[in-house]
This record gives sequence, structure tokens and C-alpha cells, in this order.
Amino acid sequence: MSEQYFTKQPQSKSNPKTWSFELRGFMLTFTTDQGVFSKGEVDFGSRTLIDSFAEPIIDGEILDLGCGYGPIGLSIAKSFPDRKVVLADINERALALAENNAKQNDIQNVEFQISDRLQSFQHRNFSAILTNPPIRAGKKVIYQMFDESFEALLPGGTLWIVIQKKQGAPSAITKLEELFGEVEVVAKNKGYYIIRATKAS
Repeated sequence: MSEQYFTKQPQSKSNPKTWSFELRGFMLTFTTDQGVFSKGEVDFGSRTLIDSFAEPIIDGEILDLGCGYGPIGLSIAKSFPDRKVVLADINERALALAENNAKQNDIQNVEFQISDRLQSFQHRNFSAILTNPPIRAGKKVIYQMFDESFEALLPGGTLWIVIQKKQGAPSAITKLEELFGEVEVVAKNKGYYIIRATKAS
């Protein structure tokens, strides 16, 4: 079985490639590599999440949880230069790529953090968290991410998730409804659901 991209230190041989992609009206340049998620292009689910995201109505930092090489967090940081965006991933190779991609695109309102789920953020809070969760890690891990995101959000903060219907979107909504005051499907496209859960203020 091939190595999973949510590995701390990918063993696959490095073979970086660089390409450009338009996100939220900005042409961004990305360098990607073996051992990271969707290395050849910005995957459709992430693009749908990026396009759907709306700036939170409360002040505070934004977290891209499981950032990979950075397309979600960097495009959001580019769109909202007055917000600090934190990009976090367990995958050290992915996080190094994300940091390099921020420099390539002259995006400075960002911070990078190695983290397994939200374990590195137990004393920080966010106005919004975005994630394209690692479905192959299993439902238990995904639901831990939901629980930890609820704890890490400020009152009135929002959790944004992209998940395919066939990969468990309906059960994810049920889980989120147990945690959050308000859960809404803000977009559906080609089987992908964009779910926004708002923590009661």
C-alpha cells in the first residue's frame, strides 16, 4: 500500500514540481512534491471550499487544519490580508512546502505549525477553521478533529469542512449538529458538500 499523506515524515523520494493555479482571483504559484495530498493540482474539494469560504463576522485568526502544501490557507490569507492565517499539518514535508509557497507568492500574514490534529493549539482560539479532512485516517480521527475544532473556536466562530457525500457527509453533519449551535450546507458540487458549523456566541 502506498504511503499516506498524513504521515509525519514521508519516506517517498522527493521530486518537487512547480505550477500555477488561480484561486479567489489570484494567480498563485505552488511547488509540490511526493508524499503530499493532490500534488499535481488543487483538488476539486479544496477549490470548492476555497470558493465558498466567507470571512468570519468576528475578529481573530483563521486556521487551515491539515494544510498540505498550502492552497487553502494561502489563498484565504491572500484574500484577507488583515487576518492572520495559521497553516498546520502533521506532515513535515507538506508544511515546509507551504512555507516556501507563502514566500513564492509574497504572502506574509501567515504562520506555520506542525500539529497532529489541534494538539499544538490547546491554548489558542480562532475565528474560523477550514479543513479538507484526511478521510482515509478514519471516522474516529475526523470526529476528533471536529471535537477539537469546537473547543478551539471563539464564540461565534465557524468551522468549514469539505467532504463527499459518499465519504460520510450526512453522518458528519449529524456529528456536527451534536456539537455546534448551527450547521449549514452552504454548497453542493459534484458530490462534495461544503459544511459550515457555527459555535454559539
